[in-house]
Amino acid sequence: MTNEDLYLSNYNYTVPNKLVAQTPTINRQDSKLFVVNRINGQFCHKKFSDIVEYFNYGDCIVLNETKVVPSRLFGKKHSGGKVELLFLAPCQDKEKYKVLIKPFIGVGKKAYFENGYECEILSKEENGKTLVKFNKTNILTFLQEHGIMPLPSYINRKNGLAVEMSDLDRKRYQTIYAKNIGAIAAPTAGLHFTDKILSSLKNKGVSIAKLTLHVGWGTFKPITTNNLYYHNMLPEKFILSKENAQIINNSIKNNKRVVAVGTTSTRALESIANFASLIENGKTLIKDFSGETSIFIYPDYKFKVINTLITNLHLPKSTPLMMASAFSSRTLMLKAYKEAINKEYRFFSYGDSMLIL
Repeated sequence: MTNEDLYLSNYNYTVPNKLVAQTPTINRQDSKLFVVNRINGQFCHKKFSDIVEYFNYGDCIVLNETKVVPSRLFGKKHSGGKVELLFLAPCQDKEKYKVLIKPFIGVGKKAYFENGYECEILSKEENGKTLVKFNKTNILTFLQEHGIMPLPSYINRKNGLAVEMSDLDRKRYQTIYAKNIGAIAAPTAGLHFTDKILSSLKNKGVSIAKLTLHVGWGTFKPITTNNLYYHNMLPEKFILSKENAQIINNSIKNNKRVVAVGTTSTRALESIANFASLIENGKTLIKDFSGETSIFIYPDYKFKVINTLITNLHLPKSTPLMMASAFSSRTLMLKAYKEAINKEYRFFSYGDSMLIL
């Protein structure tokens, strides 16, 4: 690591607007796959369906089973003007919820939704979080029926597109193995997997381990300090079972690949290494664990569990880009991103994939 790795401004790059993916590929497995060898610095360009060839018997791929809640809700102000809520913790079953609301309509005023649902603005924090109180419960059920998937702002869903494309986004802004509801953003590295790819991996003797980390608002929250040391990640809940910890440990013991699918899986695994692990024959083994993590991984971090990373092409100055840089190097990542732009890869959540070996 160099001093330059500690500063936000050194993780900037420019991607042409035409390369920011607005929709997914027709078939999940047809995304491009940018393969980065962090040992020799070499690049290779494949399709995601080719990923099976990089893994062998005894390797372990770790998937995040979190399921995205359609946690954006459109409503109206008393005047009839439009208002939008993003639920930050949509799975609680209470009257009061923390949300992001735009435009802000003032404490004491109300927003109105379908089926007679309405909420009153109770308070607003400096960070933009707003506390609202609903007149009814069963909000999660209401969101499942009327909510919109919480796509990042760089994906254009304005002027009615959010509703028009809701069915597509509900299907494709979700991994095929999503199981445990609670996320307000998708673990996008997993969006490329299909049942056929997972079956092919299993047929090669690759183990599939699963955990859950509910992706939260921290995915969207920008870094506001130039020195990364002073950035605090927002906590996210996660859980790993004993059975899945054993699957991962078997690969660690046998010096096989432990492949994190996405930065969310990585954050969970590396947090468990800090919270619940033991050293056996010089190797870090993990235990079952559930809790919250605020781990922020950037260059100079020493990875304890994973040795391979599947990820997407991330936003400039974003925490996932910093994690990928920590796993390889900042200079190698920026070099790879420059080549990805030249070869017209599709960027960000609905974009193409990267495999870092």
